Amino acid sequence: MLDIEVIEDPAAAEASLDPIRTRILQELAEPGSATQLAVKVGLPRQKVNYHLKALERHGLVELVEERKKGNVTERVLRATAASYLISPVALASVAPDPRRFSDRFSAFWLLALAARTVQEMGKLIAGAAAAKKKLASFAIDGEITFRSASDRAAFAEELGVAVTRLVDKYHDGGTGASTERASGARKHRLVVVLHPALKTNTQHFPEKEQDND
Repeated sequence: MLDIEVIEDPAAAEASLDPIRTRILQELAEPGSATQLAVKVGLPRQKVNYHLKALERHGLVELVEERKKGNVTERVLRATAASYLISPVALASVAPDPRRFSDRFSAFWLLALAARTVQEMGKLIAGAAAAKKKLASFAIDGEITFRSASDRAAFAEELGVAVTRLVDKYHDGGTGASTERASGARKHRLVVVLHPALKTNTQHFPEKEQDND
């Protein structure tokens, strides 16, 4: 079972978004049969079987074992992942394209970059799992409180300079796939983001700030 599976197929995405099937996927973090699930989700076994077949058809659940009980064969299934994330690929025709914005101060560009990260990491994780190799990745997550908008702007400027300096120091100037194969180098994606943290109450929009510049 994967920790996170990124869903790229539109039909699979649609199947996973059904509330009943979402509940079934949650319950199938541990193997279970249609009979066991029927008790947990409060539905007839036949109805649960219908949803299980749809999830299995889209590769979201997998067969663990079959148990013989008299003349009946009970199928025990499990979710293919502990968590699921729908990739922008599932909405390819309307997915955000980072090239449309290219403005480091744009919240829309940040969102487009995040969408691209989900898309690319989903493919990389799937490829690494198929090749049975470990995927090299690195991330930092934290929070910082700024006294003023000017402090925030100064931080962003210094961060940009520091990151640029590191890129200049470690970037291999060779370009192209042939160069990568010859040198053993591997191109990596670098994304650095800074955005307001969500408030703990129901209000999700940051209050209008007054610049102290």
